[in-house]
Amino acid sequence: MNVQVIKNDGEPQYAVLPWAEYQALLQAAGRVEPADAPPAEEVPGLDQLARLREAKGLSVEQLARAVGISPHYLGMIESGERQPDAAIQRALAWTLGVAGWEAKS
Repeated sequence: MNVQVIKNDGEPQYAVLPWAEYQALLQAAGRVEPADAPPAEEVPGLDQLARLREAKGLSVEQLARAVGISPHYLGMIESGERQPDAAIQRALAWTLGVAGWEAKS
């Protein structure tokens, strides 16, 4: 694998690799590139978050821990009481494998 590491103050910050290798990594990880996301009508909404979590076999506590939020806050998102910010929404999309949420804000 041909990877270029970009450092900031001597610490690795970014890894740059050829597009084909990046696509192969995404495919191996079972991820879909956001540009390949299904049309908006096929992207599940946040109102389906609990169903998506349960389909992955995750408890509220497990998903909250994976995303870096409290189980209480995740419950509020699932019930529609709170709207997650873009970073949390991206983390939820990554953890649950939902293509399309990454681009929403």
